[in-house]
Amino acid sequence: MKKEETTEHQILDAAKDVFQSKGMDGARMQEIADKAGINKAMLHYYYRSKQLLFEAVFKNAFSLLAPQLNTILNDDSTIEDKIRNFTNDYTTFMMKHPYLPNFIINELHRNEDFILKLKENTGFPNLEKFKSSVDAEINKGILKPIDADQLFVNILALNIFPFLGKPLVKALTKKDEKAYKAFIESRKTEVANFIINSIKQH
Repeated sequence: MKKEETTEHQILDAAKDVFQSKGMDGARMQEIADKAGINKAMLHYYYRSKQLLFEAVFKNAFSLLAPQLNTILNDDSTIEDKIRNFTNDYTTFMMKHPYLPNFIINELHRNEDFILKLKENTGFPNLEKFKSSVDAEINKGILKPIDADQLFVNILALNIFPFLGKPLVKALTKKDEKAYKAFIESRKTEVANFIINSIKQH
């Protein structure tokens, strides 16, 4: 690996850790530079601003998640399997990158064009196959009549909110960090079962 690539890798790793522990607002470029083992001038050479660095960290993580989710949406598995695999993989991923949901929401409110940048990424999730699979299973009598877009947004909402609203979820359920993590782990099956039971013909 070239020295420049190694340095950039060190920066992104350091930035991910700092953003994860301090959030976008609390993170400082000096702290990221220190953690990466470089000076601040070198950090600014690679990334002119904290926002650009945050976007790079996000895109790096998104590039790992998006193709994985896209594969689930576009393979030939049943809708039940898609829901179980999506819920499991999304939750596992977000437990490793808990800063991402808040970043996405904050960035979209601040800069609505940001989603256009994301859509340029190879592997940005495509819902067409998912939607046609939902319609096919409705026609076969496997699923109740349901709008596929509504179903996908329901899947997203139930998976995203516990990360997006973590402090509220912990306060309402009176869970400490350890109990919260166990609670999130259990949602891999809880959410999938809840959605599947609501849409399958019995």
